[in-house]
Amino acid sequence: MVRARRIEDYSETGRPVSTPTTKFGGQPVWLTGPQWPISAAWDRPMRFIGQIELGPVLGAAGHGKVAYVFVTHADHDEEYFFDPDIIDPDGGENAVIVQPEGDYAGPVRPLTTGPGLYDKDGAAVEFTVGLRPVDEPGFMTDDKLDALPAADRDRYIERIDGDKIGGVPLFFQGDQWPDGGPWRLLLQLDSNWVPFRLHLGASPRLFAFVSEDGTRGRLLIQDS
Repeated sequence: MVRARRIEDYSETGRPVSTPTTKFGGQPVWLTGPQWPISAAWDRPMRFIGQIELGPVLGAAGHGKVAYVFVTHADHDEEYFFDPDIIDPDGGENAVIVQPEGDYAGPVRPLTTGPGLYDKDGAAVEFTVGLRPVDEPGFMTDDKLDALPAADRDRYIERIDGDKIGGVPLFFQGDQWPDGGPWRLLLQLDSNWVPFRLHLGASPRLFAFVSEDGTRGRLLIQDS
């Protein structure tokens, strides 16, 4: 069994979160100084999606560490702007940065503030999340999943579906683990159903990962 924490609800904070706790939006609460990732193609700061405490994901290897998740993304007034390379863990248009003692090879700037999440009207937003611990079955490859009876396959999918921190990824376009693993799932997010604007494709699912030693992160998006 694999422990996950299902995202049950989002609570708008009303004021900036100033501690390195799990949250979405606002500004990063850096542990060891700003490392704002920069888009490879556009030379602009990526948009901060959120930060996630690594202890509950990795146990002792994640104690006292935080992962910061970013993508290249439009401002509210430039909805025409979309970089398709956001889906690719090697495309230079997304980032998962771990502090302290993280290893991120892309370009960064020591920015204390930068682009964050916004709502449908363009107003900056920040959310904490209600999390429910659950135990999930271990990861099954596409081939093993397809070999199951239909009822068993449906039960497995139901148990690992949904927005969550940790657990097992529910890929729907093949078993697309990033290179350089082994990896643990950090975040699974269907971005069309969240209370903030996050345009990642038509029907996208975001997967963020962290290395088992808690030093590196990767991100990819599958989109139907």
